[in-house]
Amino acid sequence: MKIKAAVTPGQGQDFVIEEVELATPKSNEVLVKIVASGVCHTDAVARDAAIAPLPAVLGHEGAGIIEEVGEGVTRLAKGDHVVLSFAHCGHCDHCLTGHPTVCETFNDLNFGGTHDDYTHRLSKDGQPLSTFFGQSSFGTYAIAHERNVVRVDKDVDLALLGPLGCGIQTGAGTVLNKIKPPFGSTIAIYGAGAVGLSAIMAAKIVGCKTIIAVDVHDSRLELAKELGATHAFNGTKVDVVKEIKEITNGGTNYAVDTTGVPPVVRQSLKALRPLGIAAIVGVTPEMSIDVHNDIMAEGKTMMGVIEGDAVPNVFIPQLIEYYKAGQFPFDKLVRFYEFNQINEAFEASKNGEAIKPILRIQ
Repeated sequence: MKIKAAVTPGQGQDFVIEEVELATPKSNEVLVKIVASGVCHTDAVARDAAIAPLPAVLGHEGAGIIEEVGEGVTRLAKGDHVVLSFAHCGHCDHCLTGHPTVCETFNDLNFGGTHDDYTHRLSKDGQPLSTFFGQSSFGTYAIAHERNVVRVDKDVDLALLGPLGCGIQTGAGTVLNKIKPPFGSTIAIYGAGAVGLSAIMAAKIVGCKTIIAVDVHDSRLELAKELGATHAFNGTKVDVVKEIKEITNGGTNYAVDTTGVPPVVRQSLKALRPLGIAAIVGVTPEMSIDVHNDIMAEGKTMMGVIEGDAVPNVFIPQLIEYYKAGQFPFDKLVRFYEFNQINEAFEASKNGEAIKPILRIQ
């Protein structure tokens, strides 16, 4: 079938909305009419650093309605409202023990450019276009394996839900699924973008006593306080480590770094109290760490977390329930753009004008 899609023709090039061909769903796949798709930093990285083969149709925070189901699909039906999340194999040890975010073939399935049978579903003028995250949601329709498709409540605005499939799931899941801070504990969140603000809302849900937001934009810090932060520090104006140690009497129990900026990652470690835990979720370049002083000597833990260590078919419906109960108001992070404004939406995300852009596809 012919669809409209935002094609990334080459590294660093703007998105171009074009007519492309989409094949029919194969066994265990579904065809989804995309209503909206979130704009995520990972899409920008894929465009600018070519972490997936190009040309491609990117997009990995899709939300839509199932139009057709392939042979063998038993869990989903035509008309279901769904959110698309990351691809995973479903049968490796990590998938089978509830950790599909570290699936043994995660990189191949999400960044390799093909579906799990190593064939393409998208093409233009007879030439294949790469798929991204097993979905390619920057198009009017997408095909995905039923494993990475999550049925959601029809009572909630479907256009709002796409970012639950990646960015928002990452922030909230890191707190709720991985570090699991107990009631009354202290936590610092570094970076008050969509991922960091989601972590702040999750920390409020579990009852953290002190929730500290760190960013360089005062407007984001104000929103962080509105969403649950008890303290907010602008890293360009204060000594963050000193301030955190003063208000927590020695450092936080937990830290989540969403920035991937080496000096900030180092701050997240230094501002921990002994036995503290730092979760790193930002894409961080090579950096040096004083392992003895910053980690070992005080029994600290530094861990990486992918996609909030979530099982999307379990966790995304939970987040929606928190949203419906007024405990997870992630709609406050969102700004909508029309599909033909995709390049403007990416620029707004880059310059901080929009925290979480969402494209209305149709």
